[in-house]
Amino acid sequence: MADNNSNAAAYWSANLRLITGCLIVWALVSYGFAILLRPLIAGIEIGGTDLGFWFAQQGSMLTFIAIIFFYGWRMNKLDKQFGLEE
Repeated sequence: MADNNSNAAAYWSANLRLITGCLIVWALVSYGFAILLRPLIAGIEIGGTDLGFWFAQQGSMLTFIAIIFFYGWRMNKLDKQFGLEE
């Protein structure tokens, strides 16, 4: 029983680390690059507009989609590691 509880605690801890990392990347891209750091990256052009505007309009959404796929891929690996695959 103790081994099962420690395995569950390790799984949950790894899951929380993954979620925290994904949320940090999301916040950095959505709020950092698109809002707070926009004046610093305004001189860099991508697709005919400045990089800060691009992050606010498209970059944050594309990053969020990438985070969703990364989270799904990483959780499948985590499930296999702890023997919880479907």
